[in-house]
Amino acid sequence: MIWLLIIAMGVVVFLNRYAFLEPRLPLRLSSNARQFLGFAVPGMLTAICGPIVFMPDHHLNLSPFNPYLLGAMAAIALVLLTRSVLLSMLVSMLIFFVLRSCLA
Repeated sequence: MIWLLIIAMGVVVFLNRYAFLEPRLPLRLSSNARQFLGFAVPGMLTAICGPIVFMPDHHLNLSPFNPYLLGAMAAIALVLLTRSVLLSMLVSMLIFFVLRSCLA
């Protein structure tokens, strides 16, 4: 029963994606819908990363010694300064690991 549910969910997700990716299907989104969908990825990443950054030990931690918060702030600053996702990710991960080892 569990496998059937997993396969059914996979088929539903595939068909959802396929409807928008297949160029021969007559389904087209309006410019407003495409603009609205542009906010989906940042919203999803915020929902995933927010609790990790602000609540690393299951309670709100806004201290200046929170390596998750400092790493996230470094990542934001690096993206704004360099506009390079790869460079900012690597440098902010290095900053996070150094801070975590120093502050632990």
